[in-house]
Amino acid sequence: MTTPPAPHPETNTRRARLLAVLAGMLAAFVVWLVTAQFMSVDLATRTGSGAKASTTKINVAVVIVAALIAGLLAWGLLALLERRMPGRARTVWTTIAAVVLLLSLAAPLSEGVGTGAKVALLCMHLVTGGVLIPALARTSARA
Repeated sequence: MTTPPAPHPETNTRRARLLAVLAGMLAAFVVWLVTAQFMSVDLATRTGSGAKASTTKINVAVVIVAALIAGLLAWGLLALLERRMPGRARTVWTTIAAVVLLLSLAAPLSEGVGTGAKVALLCMHLVTGGVLIPALARTSARA
């Protein structure tokens, strides 16, 4: 009886990173589901001012696509840093990711329509980053 060959470490890393991106999307979806569907929070953002102001409803597609893009960009940056600075990639990436997450909180605060929307959108940003950052960092070799 032969045992199947062990998966290549690169395959395991890709699988773990894909799962991290999917988990980030799921976390954002759960916040959207609870706030928009169960708590009936009107999730909307407003950009511009005066006559040029426009309001955008935040539906499930927007949430999923935004979380997917954030996760894929985070993965891409981590992979790039691993090629450019293999010994420090994890530390540099984690720092950049934390700063980007903090900066991303400005959008819900400034553009959310109403307190409920602002809190829900902040929570979406925080849970997505809170899942992605440690999960993707864990997939990178320690410095």
